[in-house]
Amino acid sequence: MNNPTQVTRSRFEIVQDGQTSYLEFETDGHGWMTLWHTEVAESQRGQGIALELVTTAFQYAKDHGLRVDVLCPVAQHILATHPEFQPLVRSKDPR
Repeated sequence: MNNPTQVTRSRFEIVQDGQTSYLEFETDGHGWMTLWHTEVAESQRGQGIALELVTTAFQYAKDHGLRVDVLCPVAQHILATHPEFQPLVRSKDPR
């Protein structure tokens, strides 16, 4: 096989007051980025950190020409309230 599929799992992180909040994602080498999980430290919740992480993920996808598959419930919620991210998201229509 000349070009094996490369899957890379990584995360975006924000460290604040010694607490690490993060968004886990994966890219597949075929132009897709999957948002798996967002975790914000309990003491940091309600400060917009999840929004910053998800916004960073979508900007990364846009900058790298990636389409996004959103499995993370936090990212799905933010997507519902930020339609500007919608053009990057996997269509629910299989056609």
